[in-house]
Amino acid sequence: MTLLSVAEAHARLMGLFSSVGTEEVPLAAAAGRVLARDVVAARPQPPFPASAMDGYAIRAQDAKTGARLKIVGTSVAGARFAGTVGAGEAVRIFTGAPVPEGADMILIQEDADRTSDSITVRDGYDRSRFIRSAGADFEQGARMSAPRRLGVKDIALLAAMGMGTVAVSRRPRIAVIPTGDELVMPGEVPERDQIYASNNLALKALLESAGAEAQLLPIARDTPESLAGAFDLVSGADAIVTLGGASVGDFDIVQATALAKGLTLDFYRVAMRPGKPLMAGRFADVPLVGLPGNPVSAIVCGHLFLKPAVERMLGLSGERARSHAGRLGCALGRNGPRAHYMRAFVDTDRDAWICTPFPRQDSALLSVLADSNALLVREPHDPERQIGDLVEFIWI
Repeated sequence: MTLLSVAEAHARLMGLFSSVGTEEVPLAAAAGRVLARDVVAARPQPPFPASAMDGYAIRAQDAKTGARLKIVGTSVAGARFAGTVGAGEAVRIFTGAPVPEGADMILIQEDADRTSDSITVRDGYDRSRFIRSAGADFEQGARMSAPRRLGVKDIALLAAMGMGTVAVSRRPRIAVIPTGDELVMPGEVPERDQIYASNNLALKALLESAGAEAQLLPIARDTPESLAGAFDLVSGADAIVTLGGASVGDFDIVQATALAKGLTLDFYRVAMRPGKPLMAGRFADVPLVGLPGNPVSAIVCGHLFLKPAVERMLGLSGERARSHAGRLGCALGRNGPRAHYMRAFVDTDRDAWICTPFPRQDSALLSVLADSNALLVREPHDPERQIGDLVEFIWI
């Protein structure tokens, strides 16, 4: 069987996923969510000319060294001076407060000598106007376009636009099915030949960091009956992820069981390492992705395929992970026929990123993965590489 390239597997996988719908949430709960509909400002910001400094609102033509101006009122944020500034008059004003009618300049307080009811303009005063015009930040009708993952800056802007609630993409619900007789959950007591399950918890963290809700199902044992029971628990999920049982061993029965339960297989196996036994298809109307049971393989595939799939369900593009250029930190031999995603550490050296893969690349070594912050990407049949060669890497 010909193995798919990573690019082709990604494209076919994205074809299985689509947006799962929208919901309205309070703006206070919208951080990290994906904006689903454009937002339009109903008023400008600021909605009035506002002072940019603490000082005195005056007429610019009255700003002359030694001029004495009578204080006729105060303008503060939230409570403007209701009158009009006339010739020879000043209004005490604070940053953000509305500029009174008649005033077209703020004399900053450092440039004024004040008595109880008047000010005198100092020599060398700053001639800047210090007024923020209405709409200086944004005009009425200003638009924030969707889709867009909302960060801190976006929340601030939406709040300034007066949005109490926003329409966001619903968090996709993804059922995660770990498989294997050898697995027990952390905290349980393993038998002599068992190990702790780790990839299910890691994938839950990865999916939720991408914006999904992950439903951890009980560990399915290596029998058709146990696996069939696990598939019966996925009702209401927007996608299914299986872990393990997708290779070619006698006990790797996930694919066979899923096919018997109605899986339409789209592809199986990808020309990459780790992660070759990746499969994908549709289980009834729900996308299913079968990841390798090896924990590092599952996590690498999660970064390369599941995170973009979640983005697709959130209404985003689901593009392949962005690669970055760096300099190789150690020599490497020729790569084989599969793309290799090597666990690596990237550090900076003055004007370049230095990407150094770890010497041990066994896909069972979670300790190496934990020390990594990147994946060095080597294409199939990549030639020998020397220290300092230009390479591509992906942050993880």
